[in-house]
Amino acid sequence: MRESSNPVFRSLSQQQGGYAQFGTGTAGAAQRVGYQTEPYTTRAPQTGVSRPMTIDDVVTKTGITLGVLSVVAVISYFLVSSNVGLAMPFTLVGAFGGLALVLIATWRRKQDSPAIVLSYAALEGLFLGAFSFVLANFTVGGANAGAMIGQAILGTLGVFFGMLVVYKTGAIRVTPKFTRMLTAALIGALVLMLGNLVISMFGSHDGGPLRNGGTIAIIFSLVMIVIAAFSFLEDFDTADQMIRAGAPEKAAWGVALGLTVTLVWLYTEVLRLLSYFQND
Repeated sequence: MRESSNPVFRSLSQQQGGYAQFGTGTAGAAQRVGYQTEPYTTRAPQTGVSRPMTIDDVVTKTGITLGVLSVVAVISYFLVSSNVGLAMPFTLVGAFGGLALVLIATWRRKQDSPAIVLSYAALEGLFLGAFSFVLANFTVGGANAGAMIGQAILGTLGVFFGMLVVYKTGAIRVTPKFTRMLTAALIGALVLMLGNLVISMFGSHDGGPLRNGGTIAIIFSLVMIVIAAFSFLEDFDTADQMIRAGAPEKAAWGVALGLTVTLVWLYTEVLRLLSYFQND
């Protein structure tokens, strides 16, 4: 199976004794899942063996994950609106707690754990609620804050479904070259963000050149949105291959986690971009 630039999907597809050995065609794919060596359709169910994952499993698990994230985000937003002092702890706990869970899920191969996935969703909801309130209200304030957040949500969903259409129509195909280019872009973006963080901590008080709302910051956010959008193509392709390979049903939680990571990243970049224009 083609490796993904998304660390969650990459580790998910390499689970030892699990679902790493995916084929490239439908005919032989199902017989290379670690739990059994023959297609699911030709063997009777065994005790302790999960049924194959379906698209419905992916949609359901992703919906549950995003539902938890959304509910916690709304609660976090209104708690911060009533007590701004909660913004910093909510943001830090949510961001670093979510990052810690992703690292645990990735390195310990626990992406298919519902507890880890839903805990990640709750922590990211805590972060996004506080982040959205601070960025929107301290940038534009008043009634416009809610409108900007609504636009960011619609923009995120629009990109998500737009890239789903692009993937389904085959307008852009996910190839090894595509994956290598996307991985290089992600590494480059990470290096730039780390450099900007250092600058903002020691040499700048406006968030650094990549986050200060200027022309460079706008271009950088646009580039991040494009990279996140293309990342969805890889996510969809990985999920599609797992379904065709007959990966166990519980693997849908890992797919939900990978998609949610990309969605959270995309939303924050869209919201930042909108805040730059509102701030002009």
